Amino acid sequence: MADTGDTADAKNGGGDSTFTVLVAAFANLGIAVAKAVAGVISGSSAMLSEAAHSVADTVTEVLLLTSLKRSVRPADEDHPLGHGPERYVWALLAAVATFVGGAVFSLYDGIHTLTHGEDLGDPLVSYIVLAVAFVLEGYSLRTGLRQVRGEAAHHRVSFGRYLRRTPDTAVKAVVMEDSAALAGLLLAAGGLLGGQLTGSGVWDAVASLCIGALLLYVAWVLGRSNVEFLVGRPLPRTVRDRIRAELVAVEHIEAVLELTTLVQGPSEALVAAKVDFRDVSTAAQIEWACERAEQRLREEFPIVRRVYLDPTPGFAQRRSEGLNPWP
Repeated sequence: MADTGDTADAKNGGGDSTFTVLVAAFANLGIAVAKAVAGVISGSSAMLSEAAHSVADTVTEVLLLTSLKRSVRPADEDHPLGHGPERYVWALLAAVATFVGGAVFSLYDGIHTLTHGEDLGDPLVSYIVLAVAFVLEGYSLRTGLRQVRGEAAHHRVSFGRYLRRTPDTAVKAVVMEDSAALAGLLLAAGGLLGGQLTGSGVWDAVASLCIGALLLYVAWVLGRSNVEFLVGRPLPRTVRDRIRAELVAVEHIEAVLELTTLVQGPSEALVAAKVDFRDVSTAAQIEWACERAEQRLREEFPIVRRVYLDPTPGFAQRRSEGLNPWP
């Protein structure tokens, strides 16, 4: 489907997303332990902030894996529209984990170092850990970027637009968090180098504060994205226009009076419409027109899983009956 970052390939998006998140989770878990050890040995607040960053990222990946697993459960009597939106609940909790576990600790540690100072130890271990972490985070980011580029090319949209608009917030979280992690590693290295050259812990404290600010931004962007889907985001305008055209092209359908679309997951959307059928159409013709309309939408837009059409009198007929012309 062209011109949208709100659609994803149902057959391949879920599996790719799970692999991307798993790679990030294992990378962050190992990095968190190494950074914590290096931070204790070197006495660097920036390294300890980076350790908290990686712990927060690991918790985030666990929550994202939970969201991927729970959101694919089929619809049932108690959840007739499925569990797709549950993905965004867990992803929102992941954004909160980034805020609490990473940003708050980094900001606190930076302020504490500025006000109380710190004893600088041997930074050699920290440099080694930072170098290894940079390689691992780079591989994790490469995995996420590869998926985003592939899906953006599939939908014929730019990389930036797809990343901003994609409903697959798990992959978006991995890309943003790994990008922030690489930037954080450079900041931590700069703080260590500044402290080593000047003998002052101020550089390390400033690096920790910058890492905290970076994590605040990432948490805010990811939180806002998930809230948008929880509140309800429609399919893009270009897709809605094409859906209208597909419906009007069906025999016996005169006009689409009102169209509502709702993204429920990376590969799941709902379409509901008030439709004006020809006045001379029989009940059987209207029923079959509804069936053909649903079939056309499903074939043209694989993301559309549910279609609800409401036969509604047109404007002229409503006026003739003395009714409000707007349904």
